[in-house]
Amino acid sequence: MSQETEGDYQQVNALQGPAPEERPRPSGRRNSQGTRIDPEVEAERQPRRTVISALVENEPGVLARVSGLVSRRQFNIESLTVGETTNPETSRITLVIEEPEPGIRQVEKQLQKLVPVISVQELGRDAVRRELVIMKVHGDDPDKVHAVAEMYDGTTLDAGPRTITVEITGDEQKIDDAIDAFQQFGIRELSRTGRTAMARGAEWTTAAEEERYERMHEQWK
Repeated sequence: MSQETEGDYQQVNALQGPAPEERPRPSGRRNSQGTRIDPEVEAERQPRRTVISALVENEPGVLARVSGLVSRRQFNIESLTVGETTNPETSRITLVIEEPEPGIRQVEKQLQKLVPVISVQELGRDAVRRELVIMKVHGDDPDKVHAVAEMYDGTTLDAGPRTITVEITGDEQKIDDAIDAFQQFGIRELSRTGRTAMARGAEWTTAAEEERYERMHEQWK
């Protein structure tokens, strides 16, 4: 066989093999680009619930800008609260989100880019977290209603012949349990604030707050 004929034979032989539909395919999920998803990597990026605190300039429209940014990015917000701090020029926004790790980091980065935002920080698991709920229930059994309210350290805000309104403050589990307990009386209306939180102990909730506090403290002297 000549060298030229042998080369043609090798070229034809190299193209032989099973048709594309007959070739084995690796199992497993794939993303929209067709790349196989590693199950171990995917497991590491399961959503987790966390609290992000943002110190912002106290100016009109800042809450709308923050909530608009997060909603446009389609992040999963569980609750959002806002209120003034010790400095009347600043407010604290508390976000509770449930996202995989990359999503949480992305929320922090996007918030930092907003001009009114001074400082952003994810709070640890030991952070102090509280929520408030106001419930209006039927007043057919006032003694029992008051007993349940006391069991959850609640306060009676209004009591009439037909309805009783109570307030409960605590962590998420306590609020959930209280709502379940008051279901027996028939809850007519319910208003729940969402969570607010601060870092525990001497730790500052956001990095910029210590510097601002020291600066304000010097002005007060």
